[in-house]
Amino acid sequence: MNDRDTEVLPLPPRYRFRDLLLGDQPFPNDDRVQVEFYVNENTCKERLKLFFIKNQRSSLRIRLFNFSLKLLTCLLYIVRVLLDNPDQGIGWAPILWVERKMTLWVIQVIVATISFLETMLLIYLSYKGNIWEQVFHVPFVLEMINTLPFIITVFWPPLRNLFIPVFLNCWLAKHALENMINDFHRAILRTQSAMFNQVLILFCTLLCLVFTGTCGIQHLERAGGNLNLLTSFYFCIVTFSTVGFGDVTPKIWPSQLLVVILICVTLVVLPLQFEELVYLWMERQKSGGNYSRHRAQTEKHVVLCVSSLKIDLLMDFLNEFYAHPRLQDYYVVILCPSEMDVQVRRVLQIPLWSQRVIYLQGSALKDQDLMRAKMDNGEACFILSSRNEVDRTAADHQTILRAWAVKDFAPNCPLYVQILKPENKFHVKFADHVVCEEECKYAMLALNCICPATSTLITLLVHTSRGQEGQESPEQWQRMYGRCSGNEVYHIRMGDSKFFREYEGKSFTYAAFHAHKKYGVCLIGMKREDNKSILLNPGPRHILAASDTCFYINITKEENSAFIFKQEEKQKRRGLAGQALYEGPSRLPVHSIIASMGTVAMDLQNTDCRPSQGGGGGGGSSGGKLTLPTENGSGSRRPSIAPVLELADSSALLPCDLLSDQSEDEVTPSEDEGLSVVEYVKGYPPNSPYIGSSPTLCHLLPVKAPFCCLRLDKGCKHNSYEDAKAYGFKNKLIIVSAETAGNGLYNFIVPLRAYYRSRRELNPIVLLLDNKPDHHFLEAICCFPMVYYMEGSVDNLDSLLQCGIIYADNLVVVDKESTMSAEEDYMADAKTIVNVQTMFRLFPSLSITTELTHPSNMRFMQFRAKDSYSLALSKLEKQERENGSNLAFMFRLPFAAGRVFSISMLDTLLYQSFVKDYMITITRLLLGLDTTPGSGYLCAMKVTEDDLWIRTYGRLFQKLCSSSAEIPIGIYRTECHVFSSESQISVNMEDREDTREAKGPWGTRTASGSGSTHGRHGGSADPAEHPLLRRKSLQWARKLSRKSSKQAGKAPAATEWITQQRLSLYRRSERQELSELVKNRMKHLGLPTTGYDEMNDHHQNTLSYVLINPPPDTRLEPNDIVYLIRSDPLAHVGSSSQSRKSSCSNKLSSCNPETRDETQL
Repeated sequence: MNDRDTEVLPLPPRYRFRDLLLGDQPFPNDDRVQVEFYVNENTCKERLKLFFIKNQRSSLRIRLFNFSLKLLTCLLYIVRVLLDNPDQGIGWAPILWVERKMTLWVIQVIVATISFLETMLLIYLSYKGNIWEQVFHVPFVLEMINTLPFIITVFWPPLRNLFIPVFLNCWLAKHALENMINDFHRAILRTQSAMFNQVLILFCTLLCLVFTGTCGIQHLERAGGNLNLLTSFYFCIVTFSTVGFGDVTPKIWPSQLLVVILICVTLVVLPLQFEELVYLWMERQKSGGNYSRHRAQTEKHVVLCVSSLKIDLLMDFLNEFYAHPRLQDYYVVILCPSEMDVQVRRVLQIPLWSQRVIYLQGSALKDQDLMRAKMDNGEACFILSSRNEVDRTAADHQTILRAWAVKDFAPNCPLYVQILKPENKFHVKFADHVVCEEECKYAMLALNCICPATSTLITLLVHTSRGQEGQESPEQWQRMYGRCSGNEVYHIRMGDSKFFREYEGKSFTYAAFHAHKKYGVCLIGMKREDNKSILLNPGPRHILAASDTCFYINITKEENSAFIFKQEEKQKRRGLAGQALYEGPSRLPVHSIIASMGTVAMDLQNTDCRPSQGGGGGGGSSGGKLTLPTENGSGSRRPSIAPVLELADSSALLPCDLLSDQSEDEVTPSEDEGLSVVEYVKGYPPNSPYIGSSPTLCHLLPVKAPFCCLRLDKGCKHNSYEDAKAYGFKNKLIIVSAETAGNGLYNFIVPLRAYYRSRRELNPIVLLLDNKPDHHFLEAICCFPMVYYMEGSVDNLDSLLQCGIIYADNLVVVDKESTMSAEEDYMADAKTIVNVQTMFRLFPSLSITTELTHPSNMRFMQFRAKDSYSLALSKLEKQERENGSNLAFMFRLPFAAGRVFSISMLDTLLYQSFVKDYMITITRLLLGLDTTPGSGYLCAMKVTEDDLWIRTYGRLFQKLCSSSAEIPIGIYRTECHVFSSESQISVNMEDREDTREAKGPWGTRTASGSGSTHGRHGGSADPAEHPLLRRKSLQWARKLSRKSSKQAGKAPAATEWITQQRLSLYRRSERQELSELVKNRMKHLGLPTTGYDEMNDHHQNTLSYVLINPPPDTRLEPNDIVYLIRSDPLAHVGSSSQSRKSSCSNKLSSCNPETRDETQL
């Protein structure tokens, strides 16, 4: 081994014990050099420059001291003038010499010496190589004129009474003030306000001109009229204001020359200052200025961040935000990077909004603009996405950056974020409230197919209204629909509530029924004190506690309600009040709510909640149907309904639906259904298309379908089907027309395949896509049964026929991203509206749900140019808008029937969350986007003629609560109606009366196309169906729509009859032409034409609307569809599944002998 390898090197000095004790010893050959940095700042000049100029705080103090010295010199000059008492003289002596006291002279010399030394020091420190530039600088010249003569008088005493124009120091004070303000802004790290500086400069310039003129004229007039300071000041003000009274005038030419010079200077300087001020003012009007810190600390404000502000978005936000009484004192600060729109500017000039809304042009990504908006003092920040952008993903990215910037700048400010794409939602999970547009949109459109008009129901719930819309209309449906639209969701702690306090310790179902019967409020959910989850209809096993938070639907919250108890004696005086309650016509309720000035008066009845005697609880034996009990089926006595128990009785609860077996599956499928139904399994979808989707238990295929089998119009090696007819579907199709298969479309499929939907009632779903879906989307949907896609467009008749539109019951037209923006406002929906109108004419019985970009365009849906009733509704909408209604569009028939929807209507959901932080959670539970264990879900059931023995909504409430623990929240009502031109009304009315007499007692009309029946109850005393009242309502429609009532009244009956015949022939020929067109295309494509002949025009002769939480005495009518919140079937599987099987076997045998318990997965 080499010696060098074995040699041990000595330790460095710092690791040896001797050196640890004695310190580090330098190496003998150490050549290290210590380098000092920034040595130039250690010189005396640099230190002085740092103190006097560079350092903002010390420089601010120096400039403040300098400003004070200049003001002191001006004050000393005024004192010298007041103490001076010159003798009248001739010549220049009174101008050149003044009388100056010794004390005053000493003070002026000291001040002048300090100012001179400071000026010379600053000249030395700011010297940059050009001495003449600094010498001839105007402030330096003025400083020398006002200070150097005083220093000379120290060495030459005869000059102590020499006149020195010390009043010129006012200009130096103005210069020092400007520098001081600049240093002040730098010292506090605040953005300099150019507007404030310009106003300050203008004010100081005017003040200096007046002070200079006053002092100069007073001194020069010592040799003339001997004016005092006050008279000179008066003369300057009169001269500068161009009034010129002439009572005071200068006597000698030097003073006259000074006046001329001052006027010339004023005419040059002031216009320049005013021009700069006006320019800054205009720029400030564009940018919006600032929101002061003092206002932010003493007032409450919220910040609205948007990419571009449109008038519709602004008015929706302001109307919904200020609809709440406790928000009237809040201010809204709008932060937008674009310049204010002309329409927005015009609206913000209205006194109602100009005192509340502040527009700031700026970006949320700049801390300076966030500081202008005082984001750190804001009560909340709303960040809205620009949905009209062609690239919605890019719009989401901008929203995400805004949310991050606001959270970084003001971490304590609550964030309310609107996102467009569901895959971008997890980036803003930190926000307090997030609304994903596509999630809500597709889930709502999906529920529209199984629960009609869910979009209208949710829209009315999230809009603030007093329920006063349509109350002056002669149409009963408009009054009732407008009244019920005022219902909203509220919350209250149960121990503090008069509505629910008496039901402490009772079951949830018991409290819901009796609160609705007594107060007219609908209890829909609750939240435990120790649990943050909101449960919709937790079921009868849930016992209410005083600490629970109750969520209920009512016309207003309990705090704004007054209670008026009606005594039983007053009820008895009215005769048979109970019979009139149920046998009278459908009208506004006795229990109902009268909204006035934010306060509601409620009529309460002191009636005990007892079951009706007679029958011995026969309602409980009705099984799963609302059939008339046999023991009470005849006679005059009203059939009884089982009472709602205070505590849950598992043997009395039915696990199946009352009207249709929607929640149960068949153990043994029927022969015509095949074995495909049994192959479905229940589980969670294995592939989610995006992060953040809520897991939902669904019906799934045991094995994923190959991608080739998902194509509807092309066969593959697994099957040879090429059209919807070949598949032989048992249920009607649901067709969705979309531009691309985005991740949001996944939320359309999940609610329709949820585990609580019956297997037998699953509708096939066909996705009609303009572009081919990618593999990620197909991987997500291949596990769902009966989900197919096809490439095609909604404006192509061949594509519609190939996807099976004649076998469909619902068609959903989703707004396309490529058409959401247009050069002209509100033209983005033009193509969609025309295409839907074409389908409306080609396939009349098809239920078409359309999404529009702009809500105002819904008036063009199902447009009838010559229909007087539609024109009357148009004028009614204008009247409601003039009255200040936020829901003026609600009376449009497509919206009332749930046929049209705009996602911008749900913007109010985010705005309401500022006051009601639970609204987003409840909406997601209703739409099926979230599934909380123990929480119920939204479904619907249909009322048939066999169920009309219940008669009223209140009795239906009792029946549902007592038998299946379901909570009804509203009714979707459909009525027959005649839409015709003005010349046809009288003839059609006579035909309707004859037809009604020829039909049964209920006057129903069955439509073969959709499988639903629409009609009105004609055997009761319902005023809406009385021919005379109907004729009056149609006369009202004619009166609002016609241009000249006199000309319409002169039309002879013969002309009306001829016009009717012509129109009927025209319509028949048009219908035949359309039918032949469709059949020819089907034959060309090789499709059978049998299904198209069954389509008719029944949808064109009906009107539908939603009644949210109707009064208990509202009469049920045939074909009413009741919205229900059904309890979670999986809530009590572990504890009660076996007992439910044994106790319900006898009761369910009569209803459906093949039904099994749905909760057994």
